[in-house]
Amino acid sequence: MVGPRRPQFVLFGSSIVQMSYNIGGWGAILADLYARKADVVLRGYSGWNTRMALGILDEVFPKDEPIQPSLVILYFGGNDSTGPHPSGLGCHVPLPEFVENMKRMMLHIQSLSDKTRIICLTSPPVNGIRIREIFWGAFDDQSRSNEGCRIYSEALIELCKEMDVEAINLYTAIQKRDDWENTCFIDGIHLSAEGSKVVVKEILKVLKRVDWEPNLYWLEMAAEYPKDSPYYVVAPDYKTTFNVSNHICAWQKEWLNII
Repeated sequence: MVGPRRPQFVLFGSSIVQMSYNIGGWGAILADLYARKADVVLRGYSGWNTRMALGILDEVFPKDEPIQPSLVILYFGGNDSTGPHPSGLGCHVPLPEFVENMKRMMLHIQSLSDKTRIICLTSPPVNGIRIREIFWGAFDDQSRSNEGCRIYSEALIELCKEMDVEAINLYTAIQKRDDWENTCFIDGIHLSAEGSKVVVKEILKVLKRVDWEPNLYWLEMAAEYPKDSPYYVVAPDYKTTFNVSNHICAWQKEWLNII
């Protein structure tokens, strides 16, 4: 453990999470915004479904740890929602089982501490034409469709309402973006930098709106080691220095006025 201890945000999910640290990825953007405020921890596993996630839940989130996450952003469902393969193999999970698996994960995470918060992300839509172009029809017998993504997304939203858990419907949020099919994905499935911006915006909207204690919105959290120092860059008056501990970089300014 590296000190000082900061609030920990854990991103747990499948490839949408594993690839979130790509250039312009939503995980990387969050890590940048929360620099000196929270540690954004990546636990992403490409190709995984909720059955596989349950198998490692106690390892990723052990209950006996003295320090528990402040926030868990949970994403599964894209792989679960694919069509069943004729062989019986593959990542498809029937809808009722998917809902139950997500419920079990959320209950486990909620039990970690009274201050551990959850935001669930639903499956984004897909660009089926682009998937076939990139993967040469390899997934045709275990189809990933927008209808499947919609059904699993809506089921997760309903579950989160029942459990009083914050949820973000990426299936609908992505489709509000102009020309989303061509701008929000790198391969028809996984998010581009533009798609990632939609995810970040929706996460920040939740964190700004909710009444959580402590406040986890990036502009409300204190920076680590915020005190003035004579060793910072000297100001024009030659008497003071510029304290940059809460400096907002130029590329972060688009995230200042989230509504």
